[in-house]
Amino acid sequence: MVKFYESSFNYEYPFPAVSLAYFLRYPNPYAKHVLSTDVIDRHFEPDSQRLYTTRLHLKRSKLPPAVLKLMPKGFLGSRSDTGQSYILEKSIVDAREGWMTTETKNLEWTGVLSVIEKQCYKRPSVASAEGDRSCGRVNDTKLGTTEVTTSTTFVSRFGQGGLRAGKRKAAVVPPENEATADTAEDDLPKKGFLSSWSTSSLQRTIEIMGMRRTREALLKSKDGMNVVLGRLRSGGLVEVLEGMRRDREAMYGPDGPWKRVWKHGNIMEDDE
Repeated sequence: MVKFYESSFNYEYPFPAVSLAYFLRYPNPYAKHVLSTDVIDRHFEPDSQRLYTTRLHLKRSKLPPAVLKLMPKGFLGSRSDTGQSYILEKSIVDAREGWMTTETKNLEWTGVLSVIEKQCYKRPSVASAEGDRSCGRVNDTKLGTTEVTTSTTFVSRFGQGGLRAGKRKAAVVPPENEATADTAEDDLPKKGFLSSWSTSSLQRTIEIMGMRRTREALLKSKDGMNVVLGRLRSGGLVEVLEGMRRDREAMYGPDGPWKRVWKHGNIMEDDE
């Protein structure tokens, strides 16, 4: 099963400010669940004038209780209680043409639900040329705003592993049992149909829950970006960095998150 969610909105800030704020958005008052951000790779291509960045975010996150109730007991082991997950982010920025594309995906619990979010940031544009890797051609009449389009894909593969294994096992018939192969095959469609129906219903339920959670997260993400953009407007980069310091202290205290873990135990016990 696959589900899609799309949304679009505008920031009342020019593209250079929005693209900078994107890389400075953590921490902020609406992203208290983000523990750390690390740059894995970053390079600039002189020919295309594009900046490519790969980052890894560590976030405080658990599977929703409603999803955990659908899982067989012990299916995730202790992983469901770790309270943290890694998110891989890739981005391309073309400052000359005025667009940025991003892609984020979860690296944890992908067997339960895989979420891939793609975003396009651009100066307001007219229709894009077919095959153009950018988000569209720039409309020079509205350079003071930035358009954002979000497309999220939800894929749940929960239960497919066991179902496929059962089909493979049933498909392998030893030579000495060839006489009874036809009888065994008669039983497969009915069992396979019921298994597929149960699995697809569970996958659809998980995907719907993920979609609802993503809608809420997008609203908080926009609010967090607006906080960073407001700081850029009022005091430039200095104010952004000072705001990050204040947010970090408000969330973790003056010692920061990791010293707090060493002193007081698991930080994940705090509320989100």
